Amino acid sequence: MANAQPPAGGPRGPRPGRSPLQALIYWTLVLGVWALIFVVAFFAVFSVDLPDTSKLYDVKRQPSISYLDRSGGLVAVRGSQYAPPVDLNKLPPYVPKAFVAIEDRWFYWHFGFNPWGIVRSQAYNWTHKRGGPLRGGSTITQQLARALFLTPNQTYRRKAQELILAVWLEAKFSKKQILELYLNREYFGEGAYGIEAASQRYFNKPAAELTLGESALLAGLMKGPSRYSPVAATDRAARRATIVLDEMVRIHAITPQQRDEALKAPVRVNPVLANQRAQYFTDWVDDQVRHLVGEPTEDLVVETTLDLPLQASAEQTIQTDVVAAKPQGVQQAALVSLDGEGRVRAYVGGVNYLQSQFDRATQARRQAGSSFKPFVYLTAIEAGQTPDTPVVDEPITIGTWTPRNYTGKYLGPITLEIGLKESINTVAARLANEVGTSNVAATAHRLGIVSPIQLDPSMALGAVEVSPLEMAQAYAPFSNGGVFAKAYAIERIRTASGRMLFDHSMGNDQRRAVIGQPALSYMIRMLRQVIASGTGTRANVKGYDLAGKTGTTSDYRDAWFMGYTGGFVTAVWVGRDDNTPMKKVTGGGIPAGIWHDYMVQVLPRLKTELIPGAEAPPTEETSSDAISQIISGVNDLLHGDHEADSAPPKPASRPSAQIRPSQEEAPH
Repeated sequence: MANAQPPAGGPRGPRPGRSPLQALIYWTLVLGVWALIFVVAFFAVFSVDLPDTSKLYDVKRQPSISYLDRSGGLVAVRGSQYAPPVDLNKLPPYVPKAFVAIEDRWFYWHFGFNPWGIVRSQAYNWTHKRGGPLRGGSTITQQLARALFLTPNQTYRRKAQELILAVWLEAKFSKKQILELYLNREYFGEGAYGIEAASQRYFNKPAAELTLGESALLAGLMKGPSRYSPVAATDRAARRATIVLDEMVRIHAITPQQRDEALKAPVRVNPVLANQRAQYFTDWVDDQVRHLVGEPTEDLVVETTLDLPLQASAEQTIQTDVVAAKPQGVQQAALVSLDGEGRVRAYVGGVNYLQSQFDRATQARRQAGSSFKPFVYLTAIEAGQTPDTPVVDEPITIGTWTPRNYTGKYLGPITLEIGLKESINTVAARLANEVGTSNVAATAHRLGIVSPIQLDPSMALGAVEVSPLEMAQAYAPFSNGGVFAKAYAIERIRTASGRMLFDHSMGNDQRRAVIGQPALSYMIRMLRQVIASGTGTRANVKGYDLAGKTGTTSDYRDAWFMGYTGGFVTAVWVGRDDNTPMKKVTGGGIPAGIWHDYMVQVLPRLKTELIPGAEAPPTEETSSDAISQIISGVNDLLHGDHEADSAPPKPASRPSAQIRPSQEEAPH
């Protein structure tokens, strides 16, 4: 049979395949259509709430505040610093090249974003999710868009809007204009916005005079102004600047010889920034400025009471002595100096501000230990006792509390003067019990303690949490003739144009007599003996009229030395931020040593005088034989560092964390 033929109009044979060229054209069109749809949808979704770009050239300037010391020296500048924008053509050619080399070497070739850079950064982030910082892949144009219009929040929506705005910037401005905007608007750390302000802030020179090394250092800041700050992280900033120079060689922006010459030339940071003096003090005063005059709307100048030479001595002494005391478990320290008027002359809130901004001079509350005892003795003297009043150092129980002395020994019949000089616990506890702890608290508050004071019997031995600033304030009346002197740091606040906003001398005078006679004379006499031959001998500086008191708390958690001369008082505290014990550090040891090392430097600078309110201190030649014999007998009974007035408490009797009895208390 003949093969049947397919009917007319029936199914046809297979369609011939597309040629490779036809397939390429077809799929290109398909992908192009879908890409167009995606781009339109992308812009439609993420352009809904784009920020207003009409204010491109508006600068939201935060006024700066310049802090001066008592002699007019610059202490610090806070707030944002802006400067007039610089013309790119007026900068050395290597300045913009440094930023392009390290931030966006394809800057002159892309159209706002670098697809390959985005893919590469995302691939890196996906493979390094658990370690190290993530990479962003943003171009200079994207960074500018973020700085001008967006927040730094790391969200996909923000990144998408950043990309859209970057394309808009590329369409509206030339590459030169974009780079110029970038250099004039980016944040460089230390409150500086723009390269001109950064050059002035870091190097005290205009941007037109930047060296190659300085340019590389500023370009390196873009990765993280705080992390790569030449002030806070000198070594890290130097390494980053070296990377910038290497990248500049790589893209042929400079020659290897220019790089080597730049590496040999030292980069010196503005001394005001490099020294970082009085940062704790500036933080403390900064809050007060806003309380006094509100948020500034124009540049301000704040004249403070600080004495920069004294401040430098205080900071250096704290750093040196605490480092030396680290084997003994000392971690932190604070120091505050006041003059007789209450002016803060030196203020150190910690060992290293760059490592910890927590201010231990005012923000920390630590137990005062035996440095609180002068308030007990003053209350007793005001009740009629004298330094020569006989007392008995013997075991005593008040309620269920039995304080004991460090040595475990008791001296028997002594005088009040010896009791304070040697920081005898039983005597202080007995006195507070006799005069009433509420009266002791009232005395402390009258002199300048502002923290709450608990009225348990252990308060007599310093189970009271206070700050170094208020302790210095409370000791000031002992140094200035018995007058209350509220600590203050701001003399005047004025605008940069000269308009006065605040003047301390125009305020209410809070000075008033808080210690009368003969109580003041008696207290000075006894506190002189603490330094002359008692627990604070390590603080003694020959040739000056000095008085003071040591203090140590339970388990050696806190150690203090409070000392003064005529019209000048300094409080020193050492301890650990985690409130763990040090290794038998007492107030008569490291704190007294810090006080001594600091005062040796500052006493010659002060117009020192005899402590007012008492007779001149006796010299060694005029000391009576009787007093010498008593001191000799007491010293025979005591041994080691006299400030360690009691043994640590037994674990079973350890008090709560809220109220720790002093080391001088040490209950059984």
